[in-house]
Amino acid sequence: MKRDSPHLHEHTTTTAAERFEGASVALLPTGAIEQHGPALPLGTDYLAARALADSVDREDTVVLPPIPVGVSAHHRQFHGTLAVTPETFAAYVEETVESLATHGVRKVVVVNGHGGNDDALERVARRLRGEETAFVVPWNWWSNLGETAEELFGTDGIGHADEMETSMVYATAPELVREDALPEAEESGAASWGISVAGASLPVDAAEFTDSGAVGRPTRASAEAGERLLSEAEADLETLIGWLVERSFESLLPAEHR
Repeated sequence: MKRDSPHLHEHTTTTAAERFEGASVALLPTGAIEQHGPALPLGTDYLAARALADSVDREDTVVLPPIPVGVSAHHRQFHGTLAVTPETFAAYVEETVESLATHGVRKVVVVNGHGGNDDALERVARRLRGEETAFVVPWNWWSNLGETAEELFGTDGIGHADEMETSMVYATAPELVREDALPEAEESGAASWGISVAGASLPVDAAEFTDSGAVGRPTRASAEAGERLLSEAEADLETLIGWLVERSFESLLPAEHR
């Protein structure tokens, strides 16, 4: 174990104290263990979040162990999917951050790989800020890559087990992509997410609109595209960390009542 490792789980209690002393920001990777069609691994979201957190090696940052299982009940009909309720997920994240805050690190980036976690993470962030316990920033790796996705794939967003996610797995765990199953994933998948009627999004599960579990065009994916997505996401994460480092915790607290 390197005494200067950014990863908390590699430290002893003695060296953790040293790491905390110099750290002002923590990264908490969150993802999901859920179906990503016949071509991608169940851990697609977890792998992306972990890879991005692992790419950071700064003295002012500590990297926490990932939370792998997320809010995935809408994929429950597919084999291998694991899920917890939004309440359980939120409580786990919140209590982890509260525990971290007792060691003096009170600015946290949740490096998130699964859109189903978004609502729970936003609630946690607002609650902990309101209580002045911690300043939590939920961050999805694809959130600033819209223009890049448009350039690479002609799409304006991320689907599910689509060309963006498949490319990211090529960049983070290429041995886990079943290339022979990509055409099947696309042919029996869906072109867009969900079912809507008169502008209303119906509360349905993925199995009700995609046979393969995929949403998008995964055959358009490539390792080259994945490397670019990963590189740009890493740069975005570095920018966000730098922004937080420059600000005191007190300056990030809610404004006074007017």
